[in-house]
Amino acid sequence: MPVSVVVGDLTKLPVDAIVNAANSALAPGGGVCGAIFAAAGYGELDRACRAIGGCPTGQAVMTPGFALPAKHIVHTVGPIWHGGGQGEAGLLRSCYDTSLHLAWEAGCRSIAFPLISAGIYGYPKEEALSIALEAMEAFAQDHPMDITLALLDPALAKLADGLRRG
Repeated sequence: MPVSVVVGDLTKLPVDAIVNAANSALAPGGGVCGAIFAAAGYGELDRACRAIGGCPTGQAVMTPGFALPAKHIVHTVGPIWHGGGQGEAGLLRSCYDTSLHLAWEAGCRSIAFPLISAGIYGYPKEEALSIALEAMEAFAQDHPMDITLALLDPALAKLADGLRRG
């Protein structure tokens, strides 16, 4: 199944799972994380995340979607950009890989991602897009799953389209 890139709010997408660009404490944050907590229901999601306790960088955990259209939220912790020499690319790729596998194992057949680590964590957007698309397309080759990259910036969506064409 194809990987799609859309401009829009991932909290409103009719998918089985959405991915939260989480912090390692799984605490409510700003940006995508804050929007997901607000849309899902702050109290319920906060309690579910506290019960899990945390998540290491590059890994993923899952909670219910609560008030979201999505049944599940996959929380993954992206790397903070430190110049690229501290394993950031491998950790970022692992975010996508572990999130996709976790969702697949939970029976999800559609998933929507934000662009992980490219906001307050400072990952260069073009590199983050390249890693995201490569990981998603590789997974989609062997798994019949609808995978969406939801972006808020139309310029990033245009850049993603350019990267996919080659």
